Amino acid sequence: MTSAVSVAFDPLLPWTVLAVLGAIGLVLVLLGLRAGARGTIWRLGSLVVVLAALANPSLIEEQRKPIADVALVVVDDSDSMAIGERRQQVQSARESLKRKLGQQDGLEVREVVLPPSQIQLGSERPGGTRLIDAMRSALIEIPPERLAGVVLLSDGQVHDVPAGVPPELGGAPVHALIAGKKNERDRLIVLEQSPRFGVVGREVMAKFRIEDPAGGTAPVTLSVGGEVVKRIDVPVGRSVELPITVGNPGANVVELEVGPGPSELTLDNNRALFTINGVRDRLRVLLVSGEPYQGERAWRNLLKSDPAVDLVHFTILRTPQKDDFTPVRELSLIVFPMRELFEQKLKEFDLIIFDRYESGNLITRDYFRNITEYVKGGGALLVSVGPVFATQRSLYRTPLGAILPGAPTGDVVETGFKPKVTEIGQRHPVTANLPQAGDPNKEPEWGRWFRLITSRTERGNAVLAGAEEKPLVILDRVGEGRVAQLLSDHLWLWNRGIDGGGPQPELVRRVAHWLMKEPDLEEEALRATAVGGRIEITRRTLAATFPQVTMTSPGGATRTLDLRQTAPGLGLAVVDVDKPGLYRFDDGSLRTVAAVGSPDPLEFSDVRATDAKLKPLVDGTGGGLMWIADQSEPDIRTVRPGRAAGGSDWIGLRRNEGYTVAGINQLPLLPGLLVALAFLMAIASAWWREGR
Repeated sequence: MTSAVSVAFDPLLPWTVLAVLGAIGLVLVLLGLRAGARGTIWRLGSLVVVLAALANPSLIEEQRKPIADVALVVVDDSDSMAIGERRQQVQSARESLKRKLGQQDGLEVREVVLPPSQIQLGSERPGGTRLIDAMRSALIEIPPERLAGVVLLSDGQVHDVPAGVPPELGGAPVHALIAGKKNERDRLIVLEQSPRFGVVGREVMAKFRIEDPAGGTAPVTLSVGGEVVKRIDVPVGRSVELPITVGNPGANVVELEVGPGPSELTLDNNRALFTINGVRDRLRVLLVSGEPYQGERAWRNLLKSDPAVDLVHFTILRTPQKDDFTPVRELSLIVFPMRELFEQKLKEFDLIIFDRYESGNLITRDYFRNITEYVKGGGALLVSVGPVFATQRSLYRTPLGAILPGAPTGDVVETGFKPKVTEIGQRHPVTANLPQAGDPNKEPEWGRWFRLITSRTERGNAVLAGAEEKPLVILDRVGEGRVAQLLSDHLWLWNRGIDGGGPQPELVRRVAHWLMKEPDLEEEALRATAVGGRIEITRRTLAATFPQVTMTSPGGATRTLDLRQTAPGLGLAVVDVDKPGLYRFDDGSLRTVAAVGSPDPLEFSDVRATDAKLKPLVDGTGGGLMWIADQSEPDIRTVRPGRAAGGSDWIGLRRNEGYTVAGINQLPLLPGLLVALAFLMAIASAWWREGR
């Protein structure tokens, strides 16, 4: 503890009043001197005594307690510090710093460590090493007048260095000790353009380049959804555009990977991951209706209400050979474009719907064969049948019968019944959890239908049953395409609200999207969804049990996962991961991938140790910058504010000499008795001088 002496004033009147009194007295004294009045000097003395007494001066002695300065050490432990011996170098320098700083009198050492990056898939937070943000957060708790200096321990790959000196430093120096080796070499892939959305079936363009000090060419592998799509050799250092076909709606995980180079610090920056969300273009639907009935308008209105559907609708009222004496002027004014629809432009349609259509001579057997081949090649067909399906004019007796899953038995049941989700329908995503379906063991809450064309299921899965447990809705895969069969023409009753109605729009939407191969409605599907550092694996199946799933991590390690049933036909497994990258999952028949915490492009965009990024900040604060490999134990010196604070082998800490006042002793300089005596003496002297 030390002491300091100073003079303080505690005026009895405001300083402005004292100034006015002093000015008036001075004017009077000057007038007296000009008039030659005797005793003027003594009157001036009496004025000074009075003003000094009113100023009330005191002698102050402060008992001061010194405050320790604070040195802040910021340690970079980000992912790039795992390369080579960087962490070991930092740890050695860190221990040396703590030992030397601990030997400094009046110095408190505080430390903050920037941890490795947390896995944040889809996070909006800025990536890279945010070392300066960590420093500024720590400086908030340190008064600027106590800060002696900051020491940064890093490989120099810092991505938040400001253009100027942060005001939180308050003039304190910043020093940087750089880990790693000078002039390091590494090959990396730089993603310049990654499309986020694309139309299914069309190409989008990605743009990237390979950086490698060795030059030449480098092999690049393109994978989509874990499957290798293309292998190419690209020139190093040049931007390359790569077309990618969006294969599926929903998330398409794309991986670009370049082979190892002659000099590598890490392979983590040899790959780039991004996700393309596939969206469908307008859905082109061909609706062919037979004899008009009450439900025909319901189909048309349902399809026209969806802005994503481009509908072409034809209603065939009669065949050319039908002789019903209809006047020619009342017949169709245009020729039905059979050849254009069912031969030239058939593949342009995404979905074909036959609604209560009966076979005849208008659409020939050759055209039906074209439709069959269209479905086998990947097309979609929905057949909604009426009573004619049970007759000789049934579509089943055309070439379409080869792909229809339900064969008519020749009977039509006309009695009230409520459609019921079958046992396999409980596991099928098209009918699982349909609105108003109710408990599997109870009757559904929706309204009744009153007609069913009985059929036997020859292929596919009957997901809805009607009267007498006969199949009502059958779904089937044919070659690369799909077929749905609705064995009643009373779906429109739900739309009209008859007997309480039912989920007609939802059922049709699900059936249509299943036909369009919507991933969320696949009955056999394996999905993996990454949420932060956790992956949720779901398995949809029509089987009663779930197969085990093998997980392969980015490093190649494998792990077997058991799934637990969360709903009929739906299994779930959750696994925690701690490394970003592409995780692969395989259950023997299905495969999928999950991109976890897509490796930070900033953190691994360049992993070579450097002093260039921190140099402007260090120079701006007058600090020192050195490589740990060259100078692992720099000297510690204290410097006065404003002096150079760093050299080639030493770092300086500002000496602030802060303190707190522990006690105060106050002694008046002009006691009342002394002031009164001096004033009387001055007045008496002035009176004596005037009397002579």
